[in-house]
Amino acid sequence: MITYECCPGYEKIPGEKGCPAALPLVNIYNTLGVVGASTTQMYSERAQLKEEIEGPGSFTFFAPSNEAWAALPTEILDALVSNVNIELLNALHYHMVDRRLTSEELRHGSSFASMYQDFHVHIHHYSNGIVTVNCARLIKPDQHATNGIVHVVDRVITAISNNVHTLLEVDDDLETLRTAMAAAGLNTMLENEGQYTVFAPTNEAFDKIPEETLNRILGDPIALRDLLNYHILKHMQCAESIVSGTPMETLQGTMLEVGCDGDQMTLNGRAIITKRDQLGTNGVVHYISELLIPDSAKVLLELAEGSSVSTATKLFVEAGLSPHLTGSEPLTMLAPLDDAFKGSDTTMTPDMRKLMTNHILKQQLSSKSLYHGQELETLGGIKLRVFVYRNSLCIENACIAAHDKAGRYAAMFTVDKVLTPPMGTIMDVLKADDRFSLLVGAVQTAGMTELLNQQLALTFFAPTNAAFSALPRADLNQLMQSRPELSSLLRFHLGEGMLVSGGVGSHTRLKPLQGEKLELGVRNYTVYVNKVPVADADLMATNGVVHAVDSIIKPMPPKVDREQADGPADPLRTAASSRADSKSFRNDDLFQKVVSSRSSRTMTQ
Repeated sequence: MITYECCPGYEKIPGEKGCPAALPLVNIYNTLGVVGASTTQMYSERAQLKEEIEGPGSFTFFAPSNEAWAALPTEILDALVSNVNIELLNALHYHMVDRRLTSEELRHGSSFASMYQDFHVHIHHYSNGIVTVNCARLIKPDQHATNGIVHVVDRVITAISNNVHTLLEVDDDLETLRTAMAAAGLNTMLENEGQYTVFAPTNEAFDKIPEETLNRILGDPIALRDLLNYHILKHMQCAESIVSGTPMETLQGTMLEVGCDGDQMTLNGRAIITKRDQLGTNGVVHYISELLIPDSAKVLLELAEGSSVSTATKLFVEAGLSPHLTGSEPLTMLAPLDDAFKGSDTTMTPDMRKLMTNHILKQQLSSKSLYHGQELETLGGIKLRVFVYRNSLCIENACIAAHDKAGRYAAMFTVDKVLTPPMGTIMDVLKADDRFSLLVGAVQTAGMTELLNQQLALTFFAPTNAAFSALPRADLNQLMQSRPELSSLLRFHLGEGMLVSGGVGSHTRLKPLQGEKLELGVRNYTVYVNKVPVADADLMATNGVVHAVDSIIKPMPPKVDREQADGPADPLRTAASSRADSKSFRNDDLFQKVVSSRSSRTMTQ
């Protein structure tokens, strides 16, 4: 059931939509009763404030709603009500300003002297439209009265006289935090003017951290300062202003996601805030039950443990690499995602230990500083190459799958595959794999052995024995006996430059050593070249990469009505370009001739 009620100051007219009739304004005292603040009205009468807010003048009254009074702890409410002439009157006067202020005039960061000893009330006007006074949210703003204006707020506000530093100093639950702040030299900062938000870890939060980790951070001034600054926002953020998960910049320079879950305020998705909106003159403190450790204060093992690379982390430890992962060496870990190990044997063997050692680079790097062709040395002593593609950044066959994590001394790159270090030339890779025995013979027959051993950068879509066996026997024999035809076919399978599978996009083109082009794409995690699926990708070589294909690759058919689609042919095309086009066509046509020659001979006979 949906019910409607008129806004305060308006009423319905029978037969008309909405509430078009405006009622005469009344004074603030009477307005309190109309706008849902009848408890404030009652306490105003008890504290003998009624005459003042009925009389002449122009006031702004931040009036707690009935629910706000009901939410006050019983002992606080009893103390106010039992001393109505002093405490209750002072509390109500602190909710008042001796001038009319509309919500538009309540600017972000402004403050106004209240009618209680000129103690200021502090306004924050957030970008999402929420307005707070001393972190109490305006839930019914701009309720006009003859002698001022009423803003209904969702809590009873109290006077502020201490800065954030003093708030932290006087609470025994924050003793460990005070010690850490003093050790990092941050105490004086929170005494300065500003608009800080401090997520203050309690003593219990520090006790949850392993003693070894906590002692390491407390003994490292740089890591400690980063950790503490990670708990402080650059601006003031009351709990009432949070409506969804929003990244907010900390003094440490990275982001915290501040959000809400029901009536709980959350940090990085966890409801760990135990006490909210402890307001100071220069900011607000929220108590938290867990310590937040930024990446910049973590060693390499801690970076890995907090990420989706649990299998790799276990293997690094089993390989005996923990001293490197917990020390102060400048390193970069290449950590494959858990999915990269699916179907693989992860038993720790000497070869697996060597492989994991080659997943750690000998310097701390940022992916932003990597460049195409760069060589990186591993702890195992081998060199890995960097490949920069349009939409990916790869180290050998493994492409970066997430943002870098920069730790205290080292960095972590999350990669999509287990690294395959290059173990020899393209020819060595082919000779070492029984699937390519026919191809090795064809390469030797075509006189291309030296080419595949040279220090070039090639991508070889290497036909397997199955690809050659699929050809008619007579055509295969003819092909193997014709060095020019065999050389042309193999050169069409060789692309210029290195292209690993992670660098293939939806429409990638590669120029072969002979012929027009190879068209590549990805569908259901499989790479296709000229519509032929790659059976086994990324066999890495020192002078290129091998992708196994189980079919001979043929040129793509020419586009239908290409000239009509692309516009008329250029009448100024030279004879040389025409000859080049003709030569290219003959080269492409060669492969069609090879596979169709047997049927042609049959028809002739």
